[in-house]
Amino acid sequence: MKRYIYIFLTLIYFTTAFASEKFKSLSNAPQSLKDSGVFKEIDFNKATKYKSYHIPFRANPNLSTLQYYFYRENFIRRPTKFNAYPVFPSNEPREFKFDLFENKTVKKQMETKPILSYLFFEGDKVIIDEMSPKEKFGKFMNNKTKLRSQSMGKSLVAYVLGHAICEGYIESIDSKISDWNLVKDTLYENHSLIDILNMASGDQKYVYDSAAIIKGKVSADYRGSAADIDPVAVQTNLNLHFKNKSPSKKKYNYNVMNTNLIFNYVLFKTGEDFQKILDKTFNEKAKIKYPVYFFKKNATKEQGNADPMFYATRYDYLRIAKAIMDDYQKQNCVGKYLNEIYDRRIPKNVNDDGDKAEPLFNRTKSYGGQFHLNYPGLKDKVVFGMGGYGGKAILIDVEDSRIVILHSQHFNNKKFKYNVKKLLIDPIKKGFN
Repeated sequence: MKRYIYIFLTLIYFTTAFASEKFKSLSNAPQSLKDSGVFKEIDFNKATKYKSYHIPFRANPNLSTLQYYFYRENFIRRPTKFNAYPVFPSNEPREFKFDLFENKTVKKQMETKPILSYLFFEGDKVIIDEMSPKEKFGKFMNNKTKLRSQSMGKSLVAYVLGHAICEGYIESIDSKISDWNLVKDTLYENHSLIDILNMASGDQKYVYDSAAIIKGKVSADYRGSAADIDPVAVQTNLNLHFKNKSPSKKKYNYNVMNTNLIFNYVLFKTGEDFQKILDKTFNEKAKIKYPVYFFKKNATKEQGNADPMFYATRYDYLRIAKAIMDDYQKQNCVGKYLNEIYDRRIPKNVNDDGDKAEPLFNRTKSYGGQFHLNYPGLKDKVVFGMGGYGGKAILIDVEDSRIVILHSQHFNNKKFKYNVKKLLIDPIKKGFN
């Protein structure tokens, strides 16, 4: 009897130890970088700490400030089994072929702009593979470093929804979310998923981007205030800003509330199988090589705690983009879902000179299914685009098999504007010759 007890306790010990080690692998910063002490080289004293969480769009910061915010956004918050929804690596991760050459334009942009990583994939090979020079960001990152998605996570949430639909948890993109008690007596109660996917919920009087509109205004310094939508659970946001409100005319209104609703509706509909859907999307389909994860908001599942902020390595972003492209080309169930959200896209009709003008890397004519669509200069091309604050962008040409993945720390329309045409548009249009 004692022998069996010993074996049982030993199994528990090793299982617990394995699980603990597994969750340690979630860390944003690879152990080799931590051990090197390289992060001590960031001169925090020379860094400007802005009131806003991110570097303001119009700011022209020094290198120490850029490095400080890179460290802050990617490494300060440590993922754990309590604050994250992780997906662990595939047993057979997707491997890539390489046929690399250096491009002078890309090299120059990497040297002069705060670009962290640049990848260009065409056909079945990686053609361009560049990381920031050591003296800028390169010494603080490697191929195991998990990079923050910013709003590119919105598109990844939509991709997760596609898998939830295809696995039978949700009927279609026309399904109403009225069966979800959280939205009862709120602006969103009778909405169909397609309107929420297209950022066309008629909520333009109450929310824009990541902030609630209070007394008709969006505060420039909303972080940490009652207007801050980002870190707050769905239930709290609904009660604070959308209770007993009616939608206006449905039109494109870019905001994170719609994404939070989609992600947490999937959480509600899948229940205990939510992890299975995440695994299906990223482990089985994308065949990731390193752990990826979404963070949780400080709330319960029932209150809506799934956060669309996503972290993955540079190559795992490519694996996910390749999976999206493969789905579309195969026209499997998820591919048909992608085709449908593309067909049902809506015009943005954004005034590029107004206060809601979008940055150049996101300035497309249409939006559909949480993707930026119809890029200027790419007429007649089906390109699914993801965009995130600071100049982060993924463009997927699903017909001609070209993918651009660019991670940048800061972007504005002056000193820190990288060449959108040469880094994003032209490679998708004609590749690198």
